[in-house]
Amino acid sequence: MLYLHDVWVNWFEGEENGYNVCHFHEWRKDDGVELLDQVPLVKVETILFNYIENDLSDLPQQLLDDIFQKAFLRKNHERVQLEYCFVVSDGIGILVVDTIGYNIPIRKSRLIPRQEQLVYEMLENQDTHEYHFGSRNKNKEYHILSPEPDLMRGLTRKERQLKQLLFMAFDQLHTSMNEAEIRYWYTEWCPELYSIIQEMNFEDAWQQLYTEIKFGWSKKHENFCENLIKGQPFFEKLWELEHGSKVN
Repeated sequence: MLYLHDVWVNWFEGEENGYNVCHFHEWRKDDGVELLDQVPLVKVETILFNYIENDLSDLPQQLLDDIFQKAFLRKNHERVQLEYCFVVSDGIGILVVDTIGYNIPIRKSRLIPRQEQLVYEMLENQDTHEYHFGSRNKNKEYHILSPEPDLMRGLTRKERQLKQLLFMAFDQLHTSMNEAEIRYWYTEWCPELYSIIQEMNFEDAWQQLYTEIKFGWSKKHENFCENLIKGQPFFEKLWELEHGSKVN
């Protein structure tokens, strides 16, 4: 078993999509960075790495057995044993995982660049461990609250968070089934289509507006999101956390 030592981690908890597990250049000063004293390193097939990175499903039992209680957190000059914590890589992507005692990858982190390079060097001549897991042939299903990676590609951490906030608010709009409301918001986005929008039923207007807003991110998206969440305290709080200012 290979081990890494003195590993800085920035845990992202409950994230099923790898694009929300931020790389080092997107870490923030107020993130809760921890130091792992020791953590086992495992090389796996790409299909399993992608499954761990982009899902919150059960990990292979043999993998859990292999790394059981082999990681330690350094806390107040003490070594704290962790049940299931490990670094996993397919030789391309790298991820640190802590199940906090469960069978699923609840906490995920990237490595700092120097340690990423060390992982590549350590795994260069290592054999891949083959673990059997149940979802090998299952394609992941994406939806508005778990957007497909293409919709987030190229965005900054702040832009991804605001875009997911927009999608959350837009999904809530769907539950209202309010035809006048969706026509209003579609007109806000595309005022030049006003007369066409007034003839649309709720579902058509919602679907077409979603198709319009789901690609990319721009100042127009940001302004639209800000207007859409006004008067909704939960969404406004999320906006404030990302934006550093209150909704105008």
